[in-house]
Amino acid sequence: MQRLSGMLVGAVFGMVFVAINAHAPLPSAMGTIFRSVAGLVLAGVIVMWFLAGRRIRATASADTQEKHASGARMFNRKYVVIVALEAVALFGGIQVLRALEWAPQAGVAWTALIVGVHFIALWPVWRAVSILIPGLGLTVLGLVGLIMVWTPAVEWVPFVSGVLSGLLLLTGSAFYAQRSFAS
Repeated sequence: MQRLSGMLVGAVFGMVFVAINAHAPLPSAMGTIFRSVAGLVLAGVIVMWFLAGRRIRATASADTQEKHASGARMFNRKYVVIVALEAVALFGGIQVLRALEWAPQAGVAWTALIVGVHFIALWPVWRAVSILIPGLGLTVLGLVGLIMVWTPAVEWVPFVSGVLSGLLLLTGSAFYAQRSFAS
């Protein structure tokens, strides 16, 4: 259930990435399509999360409750340290970018980069490919966006580092949630 909860969190953030960044220079209709698809994927992950919770409660025995209690280590001290460092890097980095007068779009790219690096940092803690693959993807999309900030394509940074990152999070969350739910 904890893994599905992680997928739910990833899907919510993926939806936020898409909802905030699916705007011009994308045609309005494309932005609406991206937001609608993101909403449907998020809804699917939410449904799997609720159904899995019901299934776990219905089949819970002493053995499974003990097994799930041992899974509580997923959100341990290492996790808290990584998330705290992520918050400092995210908000501190955005302030540095503003102070250096980078284009406002750099914030989207920086966010994707830091979220990706945070996933990569969590991989040794959780040992789950489901977090490593999106982490690598978001890191690359964030780096590409930071490079694009210094090109004539700067207006496309929210699409590359925002919408594509969000779709990657949503796709990964839905795929791994479905696999976890099916097992």
